[in-house]
Amino acid sequence: MKFITLTDPLPYQACVATIGFFDGVHRGHRFLIRQLTRYAVGHDLASLLVTFRTHPRQVMQAAYQPQLLTTYDEKCGQLATTGADYCLTLDFTTALAALSARRFMAEILKEKLSVKVLVIGYDHRFGHDRSEGFAEYVEYGRELGMEVVRADAFAMSEVNVSSSMVRACLAEGEVGMAARCLTRPYEITGRVVHGFHVGHELGFPTANIQVEDAQKLIPKNGVYAVWVKGKTGGEEHVWGGMLNIGLRPTMENGENRTIEVHLLDFAGDLYGCRLTLSFVRRLRDERKFRNKGELVHQLREDEAMVRMILNKEQ
Repeated sequence: MKFITLTDPLPYQACVATIGFFDGVHRGHRFLIRQLTRYAVGHDLASLLVTFRTHPRQVMQAAYQPQLLTTYDEKCGQLATTGADYCLTLDFTTALAALSARRFMAEILKEKLSVKVLVIGYDHRFGHDRSEGFAEYVEYGRELGMEVVRADAFAMSEVNVSSSMVRACLAEGEVGMAARCLTRPYEITGRVVHGFHVGHELGFPTANIQVEDAQKLIPKNGVYAVWVKGKTGGEEHVWGGMLNIGLRPTMENGENRTIEVHLLDFAGDLYGCRLTLSFVRRLRDERKFRNKGELVHQLREDEAMVRMILNKEQ
């Protein structure tokens, strides 16, 4: 895939395109893009994905704080695996938001991108206030000499996969179902920062993770089995990990939500390192224990469970 901009000379004569924010690049997105690429091959056209750097609702609603499944770079990395020929990122501005669907199709898709065929996701709407729908898009396309095609919906186990559905899964700690929808484990990336060093005292040293992107969705509080990817000594490593997301109630941490991971069979300094956590399974809710002794006993049980889970995953 080649990433292009509106100022680039077009690398094709005509294309079949689809539009979307594509947060998560989940199975539903991939199903849509697969229809796009097959149509492109069958009609000897280039295939183009049109996406946005920031969530459109951030422009329309100043107070909106998205909980994203993928950062922009992660999204681009996943889109690059879909088989589409080109991807163009638009900056969603108030001026762009003010365009009607017809003007967007005429001024952006037809005039600037030479779109011959527009594939619309089964429930996708675009244009000012998203007030128009598929029937209007077809009519505008007919006026502009652009064919408009509605894509089939994707269903998995009788559930329509969507970014909202994946977010709901993660909000409930259902990381296994989220991974099925995404075709890969859900991941968060951050830097190791100094914490309270209580883990060392308990015999379970942890790396405190400060997530890089504040808009990235953090799954439900609790204890998880994870894989941890990072670089030490100039080499890439993958460790098993026992992750806790939450308020550390036994330590009376107040409302300070932390993300702490204990790396299995690792001893060393990770401060400042960039780690990526891949969620495998949620073990339990966070609980308040009567004393540190009870907490340590539970952590040992958690570690044994994490090892068993990860051994099955290998």
